[in-house]
Amino acid sequence: MPSLLQLLRDTNRRLKFCLDNIAAKREAEVVTPEQMGTLLSDLIAAGASLRARALPAASHDQELEGELAEYRHQVERLRDLLPSIHRALLAERARIERQRSRLQSVSEWARTSRQTL
Repeated sequence: MPSLLQLLRDTNRRLKFCLDNIAAKREAEVVTPEQMGTLLSDLIAAGASLRARALPAASHDQELEGELAEYRHQVERLRDLLPSIHRALLAERARIERQRSRLQSVSEWARTSRQTL
């Protein structure tokens, strides 16, 4: 089982990579389910580890404190990115609904055209 320090290092590296990719996307681009899944699984794993391992009230381990601060920073970055992710997902849902509506119209037209022939 990896140490808490190693777990936080690995988690911070993955969160930073994923959040950097999300932040680099243009507003209209949608975050993939894989990206959201990676974020969620990393957050759940790190949260479970942090809850399972009691942290001393005043840690003298500067490396651990640094990784905890970095983890907090990455979670705050995610919080700041969530509104733009939400807007992009709403725009994508609207686009899909327009496409669905257009396909329904074409399908109805094709059905009606077959009946008149």
